[in-house]
Amino acid sequence: MYQPSGEDLKSVEEWFAEYDALAEQGALEKLADLAVFPMNVVTDVPGGHAAARQWTREEYLEAMREAMGGGTAGLDLTSKRTPHFLSPNLVVVETEATMTVEGARQEMHYADLLVRTEDGWGFQTMIQGGWGHGWAPARRG
Repeated sequence: MYQPSGEDLKSVEEWFAEYDALAEQGALEKLADLAVFPMNVVTDVPGGHAAARQWTREEYLEAMREAMGGGTAGLDLTSKRTPHFLSPNLVVVETEATMTVEGARQEMHYADLLVRTEDGWGFQTMIQGGWGHGWAPARRG
């Protein structure tokens, strides 16, 4: 089992500090610059089944505009993150967060898979329940 160094942990904390600052500014294009596409998105659908998709950069931007009030600045985000390193280059980060957009407060629990690229960390997989309204349930095989 990989044990992250202090530098490993610091690099992930710094990445999320940049991500959070950009999110609070509503800088969606810059947020997309921190991702690796196609991006895997895993969620669940009503009825108790999971759903999985791959998003292009454009699909990610569309979803984030909707989720973040059109991508306008003014997002208030507080979060607690717990990284789980699988290797020096793969880390699953579990997040408990509270987000307020346009006066509406929302509590979230989600995870991201960050992958180390030549340019630094990039998020490649988003996992969060409740996004799958209208999505087809995942199927094996």
